[in-house]
Amino acid sequence: MRRCFFWVGCGLALAMVLLLLAAFALGQWTGSDGFRQRVEREATAALGVPVTLSRVTVDVFPLPALALEGLNIQARPALTLQRVEARPVWWTLLQGRLAVATLIVRQAVLPQTTIVLLAARVQDPAGKPAAPAPDGEAADLSWLPRRVVLDDVTWIGAQGRSSTVQAELALDDDGWPADATVAVTLGALQGTQAVLRREDERQTAWTLKVDVGGGTVQGPLKVTRPEASAKARDLVFEGTLETQGVEVSALTAPSRTLTGRLDASTTLAARINPKTGGASLADAMRTQTRFTVNNAVLHGVDLAKAVATVGLSRGGSTELDTLAGQVRTRGQLVELTNLVASSGVLAATGEVTVAPSKALSGRVRVDVTRGAGGDVVGVPLVVGGTVDDPSVSLSRSALLGAAIGTALMPGVGTGAGANLGDRVGEGLKDLFGK
Repeated sequence: MRRCFFWVGCGLALAMVLLLLAAFALGQWTGSDGFRQRVEREATAALGVPVTLSRVTVDVFPLPALALEGLNIQARPALTLQRVEARPVWWTLLQGRLAVATLIVRQAVLPQTTIVLLAARVQDPAGKPAAPAPDGEAADLSWLPRRVVLDDVTWIGAQGRSSTVQAELALDDDGWPADATVAVTLGALQGTQAVLRREDERQTAWTLKVDVGGGTVQGPLKVTRPEASAKARDLVFEGTLETQGVEVSALTAPSRTLTGRLDASTTLAARINPKTGGASLADAMRTQTRFTVNNAVLHGVDLAKAVATVGLSRGGSTELDTLAGQVRTRGQLVELTNLVASSGVLAATGEVTVAPSKALSGRVRVDVTRGAGGDVVGVPLVVGGTVDDPSVSLSRSALLGAAIGTALMPGVGTGAGANLGDRVGEGLKDLFGK
């Protein structure tokens, strides 16, 4: 019996030595310049842009892992990753299958425009459609890492706003997120913390809570999968979020065009084709929001002075007791409708559109009550400029009417003439289609 244990022990020791020698040899091979250059060539050919790499390493301790260091994808703008580490599930490797248990990304800079470009280049490179899953069966997502860790990763949005995050994501066996945590440590939305939790492993539904700007955004999210017999394989995304006490400028920083505490109710909806990329998701998203901003201050525009100068004034600020309205988004387009603002003797209504480029367009009517008699002077204003530098002015027809009204009835006639000129101008526009 002792001899049997002796030989078993010797066999295990020999296997361990061979395993260590194999790991050492593999590390030497992958760490060679020849192997690194081969990886660079393959990646460059696949992505269509130059790719450089500092080192490839295979670690055994404390946990077995394959790592790429100093990865630089030289697109415009460049995508850089200081270290990408993949920890495989070793028992699946023994079965001839690759499964990643943990993927760790450290000190990376990820520009959105570059990621969208690269995703379009590598998507379905052979032009062959993926084999459909059998009826009633979900697609095989076993290749996805069970856990993803982002350490000091900076995301640069399409408009140039950047955020650096610490994040962790865990996936269930079906490939859907089980839970996720995100903390924004630098840049836009700095200080924001978000937590996502799956409600039930049998359902594709989650609860989201975000702490931002001294308030909260929270609510349920749900993805409805198509029936097995359905021809359309789109996923339907739905959500309802309640916003309470969030400082508006925390959402728009570094811009401070509007400050105040935001309360809102938002519904989200999107129909998503799983075969398309993240850009398609952003374009497909539709939201509708009813909001109120308490103790609002509009920076960059003094509406009362704009009325007094018939839209010729720029700069200043407007303090509002209440600002309310509706927001509708379609992809990156933002439309503000049914805007109602009030502050003492001042009241304003209107509609404004925010383009993806942050350009503003719209119309606002501002009424100011003057004198003991309660006379109301109102001026229709055209909203222009950008989110960071808004402006208001009279339309050409309203400006002509204001000039005529001032000549006939100085003071009161200015606003009345502007209103009349604006209505005449709109009528001619509708008549001639210009």
